[in-house]
Amino acid sequence: MEGPKTNPVLGYRTAGSAAELETGELLAAEMRRIGLKNVHKDRIQLDSWEFRRAVMRFQDEAGKQYEFQLGSYQTEFDTNGFQTYQVVYAGKGTAKDYESLDAAGKLVLVEMNQREEWWINYPVYQAHLKGAAAVLAVQEGGYGEISSRALNAQDIAGPADAPAFSISQADAAVLKRALEAARENGKDSVTVEFDAESHVRSGQESYNIIGTIPGRDSEEMILLSAHYDSYFSGFQDDNAAVAMMLGIAAGLIKIGYQPERTLVFCAMAAEEWGCINSKYDWSVGAYEQVFTVHPDWPGRMIADLNFELPAHAHGKKDAIRSTYEYSGFLEEFLKTVPEDSAAFPEGVQVLCPIETWSDDFSMAISGIPSMVNDFSVGLFMETHYHSQFDNENFYDPAVYRFHHELYGRLVLALDRLKLPPLDFGKLFSAVETSIREGKEGEELLISRLREAREAADDLYRRIKGINDGAEIPVGEKTEIFKALLSLFKKSQDYFVRLDWQDCVLFPQEAAERNLSHLNRSLDCLKEGDVKGALDCLYGIDNNAYAFLFEEAVFSYFTDYVLNQPRQRLRWGAGRIVHHENLYRVVTLLQEHLSRENAGDGDLEEEKKLLQEAAARQEAYYRDDIRYITESVEKMTREINEIKRRFDYGQ
Repeated sequence: MEGPKTNPVLGYRTAGSAAELETGELLAAEMRRIGLKNVHKDRIQLDSWEFRRAVMRFQDEAGKQYEFQLGSYQTEFDTNGFQTYQVVYAGKGTAKDYESLDAAGKLVLVEMNQREEWWINYPVYQAHLKGAAAVLAVQEGGYGEISSRALNAQDIAGPADAPAFSISQADAAVLKRALEAARENGKDSVTVEFDAESHVRSGQESYNIIGTIPGRDSEEMILLSAHYDSYFSGFQDDNAAVAMMLGIAAGLIKIGYQPERTLVFCAMAAEEWGCINSKYDWSVGAYEQVFTVHPDWPGRMIADLNFELPAHAHGKKDAIRSTYEYSGFLEEFLKTVPEDSAAFPEGVQVLCPIETWSDDFSMAISGIPSMVNDFSVGLFMETHYHSQFDNENFYDPAVYRFHHELYGRLVLALDRLKLPPLDFGKLFSAVETSIREGKEGEELLISRLREAREAADDLYRRIKGINDGAEIPVGEKTEIFKALLSLFKKSQDYFVRLDWQDCVLFPQEAAERNLSHLNRSLDCLKEGDVKGALDCLYGIDNNAYAFLFEEAVFSYFTDYVLNQPRQRLRWGAGRIVHHENLYRVVTLLQEHLSRENAGDGDLEEEKKLLQEAAARQEAYYRDDIRYITESVEKMTREINEIKRRFDYGQ
């Protein structure tokens, strides 16, 4: 898989690129070689990215020549060979950093920590508004910490005409030393030669690669998935996962296993990126597969087992991350799995809910119960992830073997089930746990949740009875199978929301958190504590960006979530329901702090603005509680209807 690449030095097998298309052909051939049936390519539409090179030449005052290899982000920039540019330094890339800086037509060096501070699209768009030719982003921490030579790549989540490149700490240090020397001579820039070619194109095509092991029942299916696009060589992310998926397939074929359900093995394109100018610009291949190419899969798939970075232990304790509704089944399943102290000395756990980091989120919201080997924690994410150091030198064979066996066993366990092991009681319990305000309407909701959980517990007992061997007519089994998955899809529509940091939460939680922050901020203002008030506002929606970037930047990345077509938002569409714009009040409070007598003066306007915001969030919260109550009542009725289907023959 590491053979095809768009950049001959750094790799990159990106959405819709020639390298991705070539790799897709390679995987289709491998699927045929190991004996998978019905091997084919499903065409998907996406925005493509081809990064061919980014090379910088620089000569310092002593005459020493340097040549830097830079990484790139998904933006349009083509120098048509080496061109001369001025490089300026803009610190963290915030609005304040440009107050006395002329960035027009120049390359702007910016330092950032995307894990702990802000995503790259904000400083890049800020530079774009200042007329910069491109941003040179150096990771100050959070990603690429393995080496000062590390480059980093992430989804840009911004417009194509605001270019950005990744430069290592070591190479950035050379430029910073030269800039310091230049400042001593009254200059704020240094001269470099830059040769870069990065192209994004809208409305292009790529392919998800499919192979199957046909089951006795051709209608019902189990999906195994992993993505084959990558940054750099992508050994862990996600070459090893594709290989593991096909390794499980090859093992099942070798032993002659005849599945009850058709096993579908899908190598997904465009997981890392595939949509220009969207906050939700990753997992495009998976989204297109189940919402456009095969909307018939939901309702037929009993599960998706998605694989990510599986050849490394992200801690002493392993985890399967799952939707709430499958957590009970998975916990029981893990009791049957032999422990492997060499791989995971503290065993394996089940975590909920699913996250947005990978393709399993798109699968779940489509109506396919999904899970993934949990990979989002651990030092690897801060050191090697999305850098050129994600290579074969960082590989744990004991972990890789354990994951082959664990998920191979899980496929067999799922295949033996007659019905999807959906425990909606787990969902209702989680919703109840998330309610902690003690406000109007909550008592009714909690009562409805407990009634729903009682009905769901009874339904799950009946499902377990069938899965443990109780007889059921084929026709009834088919109808109940479909009804259960239909209800699962509704549970995703009713209860899965996102915050502005892409974390999964229940519908009322965003308003509840915002209201808590606002009330604490108002309390601070009553005491004249302006700094404390600002600290509270930092956690509301995306208002952290109001502290540091121009209003045009803040508004751009707010509006493109709230006012873009659904197809541009894909799996994020409709998941953020409310937004509180506090840019003005943040600005006013910052002005208070900047004055000589910080905190003094009239704060009545700020209090009024915050009181109005609190009233809006209070109304949102009440609406959300009412909506959840209605949704729980609908689900309870459907659960009871499904339970009646079990009374066949009476």
